[in-house]
Amino acid sequence: MKLGVYINAQHPQGDDPGRRFAETIEQVRLIRKMGFDSIWSGEHHVTDGFHYYPLLPMLQRLAAEAEGMEIGTNIVLLPLHNPMEIAEVGAFLDVITSGKFNLGVGLGYRNEEFAMFGVPMKERVSRLTEGIEIIKRLWTEDKVTHKGRHWQFENMTIRPQPAKKPRPPIMIAAHVDAAVERAARVADGWCIVPTPRLDEVAAHAKIFADTRKAAGLPKSEHLVRLYEIVCAPDEETALRRAAPFLLAKYAAYASWGLPGLDFRKEDAPEVQLKKLAANRFGVGTPEQVISALMDQHRTGITHVTMRTSWPGMKHEDALAGIELLGQKVLPEVRRRIAAGA
Repeated sequence: MKLGVYINAQHPQGDDPGRRFAETIEQVRLIRKMGFDSIWSGEHHVTDGFHYYPLLPMLQRLAAEAEGMEIGTNIVLLPLHNPMEIAEVGAFLDVITSGKFNLGVGLGYRNEEFAMFGVPMKERVSRLTEGIEIIKRLWTEDKVTHKGRHWQFENMTIRPQPAKKPRPPIMIAAHVDAAVERAARVADGWCIVPTPRLDEVAAHAKIFADTRKAAGLPKSEHLVRLYEIVCAPDEETALRRAAPFLLAKYAAYASWGLPGLDFRKEDAPEVQLKKLAANRFGVGTPEQVISALMDQHRTGITHVTMRTSWPGMKHEDALAGIELLGQKVLPEVRRRIAAGA
């Protein structure tokens, strides 16, 4: 199981974006220094009260600070985009990372974003599946001709082609049965959102594996979990450090319509976070976080992308969490996995 860090690209609109991005660069440099496997980030638009860095340009800049590491999208909202452009930019990211780019894509679910791009939300599934087909072909073929529902073109070749052969892996984000089955059939792997509890992830992992087997497809090596991690010398510090910022993120998720976020706002923030995190996140001491990550490994996750900071969180707290993970958690998780724990 690989261990990466999810880069927070969202910040309160009152924060200086230049300063926040300079902090992001410092965080990525520390992530590389501590020996993590990868960095990832995601895409959203028109988030009231916040600014959100554009995903692919940000990753192009951060690639210079993450030499030797894998870089991934978790996720590109593919129905909003022209897949030919995503194929071009993704191939370039794969070239500049020496074949270490991972493309995670998803449907999207916010009306504001579809309105911004002028894309009918009712077309999102067909645009996703057709877009993946186009990207796969453009990454592996020359003079591609495509006659689809949403895109039509003849004799198209992109250059440069990806460095990784035959192509970079493509994963689909999914958190309901039908979407998990679609990811198993259409993509190389599955991006798992952070909201499900451990038993829900295990149930969906079985659906994913069974669907691939029934379709005659090989076992996937790309089960990527976006996972909330708060690591501090003691659990009280971890809860206090992260609660206001992580809870605000999940309040936004709830307002966007994501199910299963059952925390009580009348409780103290630390109590809310502890309840929300139960069997869902890794929060606490290094040993508590190690135990939570090993649970992910036993569920079949092959790559954990740990989100360690949230909009508004202090830069020094983000750095402290990354450093503690690198010093105490990363080597021990690798040791236990190697030992077959």
